[in-house]
Amino acid sequence: MSVRQSLLAILDQGPCYGYQLRTEYDRRTGSSSPVNVGQIYTTLERLERDGLVAKGDTDDQGHVYYEITDPGRAEAREWLSSPVARASGTRDELALKLALAATLPGVDVAPIVQTQRRASLAALQDLRQARRATGRADSADGEELAWRVVTDALMFQAEAEVRWLDHLEEHLAHHRPREIALPLNAERPRRGRPPRASAAAAAPVLGRRTPIS
Repeated sequence: MSVRQSLLAILDQGPCYGYQLRTEYDRRTGSSSPVNVGQIYTTLERLERDGLVAKGDTDDQGHVYYEITDPGRAEAREWLSSPVARASGTRDELALKLALAATLPGVDVAPIVQTQRRASLAALQDLRQARRATGRADSADGEELAWRVVTDALMFQAEAEVRWLDHLEEHLAHHRPREIALPLNAERPRRGRPPRASAAAAAPVLGRRTPIS
């Protein structure tokens, strides 16, 4: 999540100093993505440079309060009202690792998938236990709600990962390792271009992650 826009959204509620912003960010995101004070102040300096915030009053303890400007308020509200754009392609380490393993001659990818599935199930179980241990589901406490939003997202992602691994394991069962293994390409690739057909050969092995119904 963008720390820049998050700080603007918080400052839209009223002036804050750096450590206060760190605390507000933490409590409003379920303590799931800590930001250090140094990053807060670095971001504030850039926001001030860009005319999105301005320094305001200083209290008796020397805390400098930052105030949002009209352009900053407009950016915060545009960010809140806009969908999150997902990057095209993938940098998912697990998907890339399994795609690579599936195409390496002499590597049995099935045990790798099974090992990952056990780890993913254990992580999912931990999330479920943490979710059950946090009081009533209808709690009106804002900080607990923020934590639940993030935890539920992680749970759904873990469930989807397990289902995807099941799908991959079933798909691999229909192929012998030598059918999908790719030998090294002897053709010298042109500079700046990948070897011909390398990506297309691996793509059918993985497929897409199965969405949760």
